[in-house]
Amino acid sequence: MTGTRSLPQATPTLDEGGLRRVLAVLCLTEITSWGILYYAFPVLSVSISADTVWSLPVLTAAFSLSQLAAALTGIPVGRIIDRIGPRAVMTTGSVLAVPSLLVVAAAPNLPVFYAGWLAAGIAMGAVLYPPAFAALTRWYGDGYVKALMILTLAAGLASTVFALLTAVLVDRYDWRATYLVLAAILAIITVPGHLLGLRGRWPHPPAPTGLHPVDHRDASRSPAFLALVVALSLGAFAAFAGVFNLVPLLIEQGFSPSLAALTLGLGGAGQALGRLGYLPIAARITARTRIVAILAATAVTTALLGIVSTTIALIGVAIGAGLVRGIFTLIQATAITDRWGATHYGRLNGLMSVPIVIIMALAPWAGTALSSLTGSYAHAYLILAAAAVLAAIVATASMPRRQREEQAAEGPANPQRG
Repeated sequence: MTGTRSLPQATPTLDEGGLRRVLAVLCLTEITSWGILYYAFPVLSVSISADTVWSLPVLTAAFSLSQLAAALTGIPVGRIIDRIGPRAVMTTGSVLAVPSLLVVAAAPNLPVFYAGWLAAGIAMGAVLYPPAFAALTRWYGDGYVKALMILTLAAGLASTVFALLTAVLVDRYDWRATYLVLAAILAIITVPGHLLGLRGRWPHPPAPTGLHPVDHRDASRSPAFLALVVALSLGAFAAFAGVFNLVPLLIEQGFSPSLAALTLGLGGAGQALGRLGYLPIAARITARTRIVAILAATAVTTALLGIVSTTIALIGVAIGAGLVRGIFTLIQATAITDRWGATHYGRLNGLMSVPIVIIMALAPWAGTALSSLTGSYAHAYLILAAAAVLAAIVATASMPRRQREEQAAEGPANPQRG
């Protein structure tokens, strides 16, 4: 008996070897795409600012613009993937990403720099998590949760691998040459990876059940969908503002910069542990309980980061916060299927992802702004914790009514339902 509902699936169109190929390819391309398009920028931003005399806030705004573009791109991308599959979309996104980075690397002025990041954001919308999640959800059928866990576990290495590689390159060359090298790596790995690795007939969507509406508009206009979007957006705000501002918080508490960076890395290790533990959690706990519990845990760990002050305690809480973030990623990845099935996963996930990605883009700045308004990062983390508490409350209404009624009728003896 499992906490994740078993959904009717179409006849598989890939054999075991094909499924392993698709998963392996997406693991490799997600590590590369996240590492180069997302995580390289924070490493290079100081060097870019020093070389161009463009301020860090102005540079960060360009990157935030790319995240907004990625969010809006996700809506049409989801619709296309629902119809024809991920191969054409993700290959096109990979092709677009390469010249986008070349424009960023060669930008002689801010308008060109912003244009490069705008194009890169469109590419990100076609190659990062949402399209990969949609691909695995349809191809893997009932085994999608395990596939998503493996993918996110592998992609979690992106920051480790490419932050280090980017730092080595920028120390040896300059930031422009570094982006040229990274663009070449992106082209070599992701374009043929998506073009050749995502081969296979796209399955027809699984037939909806009585609990899963045929028309995606019924789902996207429902109170449960609105509650889900609000809850995940607030949770993402607390989680990502927390992780991006962790180093300044720890330095404020007396950590050396190197120890603060190490603690941030240990939080990444906790994130991997959280993803490894998701399968047993999903097997025992209902979807509504999972989302409420993980948002409540986000609130607790975020508040503790603002309250505790000893070195050992802060490191321990940072690892725990990373573990919670790891589970949060999979809660988000499986939220649509848990509630409305896989029939319209691509477009519903695209709609859901828009505000979440926007919040993630604004979260680093918002955390810093809160610290300025409240006088310390510790106080800012208490406000972030309050946002997570609100998210947990809203999440109680994030299940469609039919599933809530079915769970109430079946009682606690069958906890796997909704």
